[in-house]
Amino acid sequence: MTDQEGQKLQQIVRRGSTSSVRFRRAMMLLASAGGNRVPVIAKLVQANEDTVRDVIHRFNEIGLACLDPRWAGGRPRLLSDDDEDFVIQTATTRPSKLGQPFTRWSIRKLAAYLRRVHGRVIRIGREALRCLLARRGVTFQRTKTWKESPDPERDAKLDRIEEVLERFPDRVFAFDEFGPLGIRPTAGSCWAEQGRPERHPATHHRTHGVRYFHGCHSIGDDTLWGVNRRGKGAANTPAALKSIRTARPDGAPIYAILDNLSAHKRSDTRRWAKKNKVELCFTPTYASWANPIETHFGPLRQFTIANSHYPNHTVQTRVLRAYLRWRNANARHRDVLAAERKERARIRSEKGIRWGRRPLATAG
Repeated sequence: MTDQEGQKLQQIVRRGSTSSVRFRRAMMLLASAGGNRVPVIAKLVQANEDTVRDVIHRFNEIGLACLDPRWAGGRPRLLSDDDEDFVIQTATTRPSKLGQPFTRWSIRKLAAYLRRVHGRVIRIGREALRCLLARRGVTFQRTKTWKESPDPERDAKLDRIEEVLERFPDRVFAFDEFGPLGIRPTAGSCWAEQGRPERHPATHHRTHGVRYFHGCHSIGDDTLWGVNRRGKGAANTPAALKSIRTARPDGAPIYAILDNLSAHKRSDTRRWAKKNKVELCFTPTYASWANPIETHFGPLRQFTIANSHYPNHTVQTRVLRAYLRWRNANARHRDVLAAERKERARIRSEKGIRWGRRPLATAG
């Protein structure tokens, strides 16, 4: 043993090591270099005498490299890389396409199918199958729906909305109806003593009717306002547009984003909008999520409708107006922004890639 090797072994023993195997082998070699015999070293490190002899002989052959254990390979792999790829391909294929009488795989069904698949022997247990799927990034997820807008002017309408939002944000307004708002206990959550949740009475007869919140949102200064009305009548849309025009009294052209409700597209409404320099930017059919005001209905629902039990529409309207005053004074409040992000994420999960368009196939 050289002086450098002796110093290295002393350093491992003195400082300790993250590996108990290296520590014990270093003690064996130091004890052997000190003139101790194999039985004494075996008792010192609590090891078998043959193990001590093997370490000493291995040191004489390769030096300090004998400190690192050379573990055996373990049990041979039962699945090759091709087999694992086949398992992943099978798991991500609908069972009905493979002749199975169900619409989704369970771990048990998938393992049973793989054991009896024709032309291939795939022997894998349920736990090993679960680990393989997790390692390859295949998880059990909820299926989502997707709808294509049949509007022939879909792309033109979406492009126009994007253009005005990008070029004239201080002159863009969004309008939509939120509802119906009924007088009934609405589920929600709140702080309460453990085991004693707040309870609302059930309703058997609802005689108050419904209301609709006709909301307007100014994109430039992030202001939300509106009124509750009995329905979506034709007279309510011009009233909302007039309030939007009043919010920008300088006479400059403004842009109003709204959906394709028939009350929004009446001829008298169009004539008034043209006369007062209000361009109506309609969203495509089945694409109401393209309206920016939809994001702000999420906080409105969360802070005024959820966990509520209003006695009548008058009280409900009063609370709604109080929230609008608070919201406009605290537009950058963390709770408001968090609720808007949550609603925006929900809307985006429905519309898919770029305003509802399916992902384009990658060019080869």
